[in-house]
Amino acid sequence: MNTSLRRAGIAAVSLAVLVSSAPAFKGQKKEQQPYGLISGTVYGPDDRPLYGARIQIHPVGKKHPNWERMSDHRGEFAQRVPLNPADYEVLAEAEFAPLVDGKPQPSHKKRVQDIRKVHVEKDVIQDISLHLREKAPLD
Repeated sequence: MNTSLRRAGIAAVSLAVLVSSAPAFKGQKKEQQPYGLISGTVYGPDDRPLYGARIQIHPVGKKHPNWERMSDHRGEFAQRVPLNPADYEVLAEAEFAPLVDGKPQPSHKKRVQDIRKVHVEKDVIQDISLHLREKAPLD
């Protein structure tokens, strides 16, 4: 019985310490590192914003992408990058079916892409446009 009272007392004190220190933790914020921003709009071969294009971003000289994004319904995308001055390659690609009378023509589907080089320095936002053009016919 004495042990139960002692455990209950320790639990109550621990809870009181935890609750009283909560405001101190609440006010603390993780310090955000400064960053650059690469953003842009992807356009299809018909020069209209293209939804669902795959965007890969990587430092020039690296083969594999560091970041992958998809363009939204307005053809837009954005990616934070480290603030260190650097050159990046931005590759956008998609499968595009042209419209005839407002309907997509899957039998005429094409693979389209565009690549841009971007230099990021300081906290500047790099805004680019990618105009996708035919790469190769799909099998």
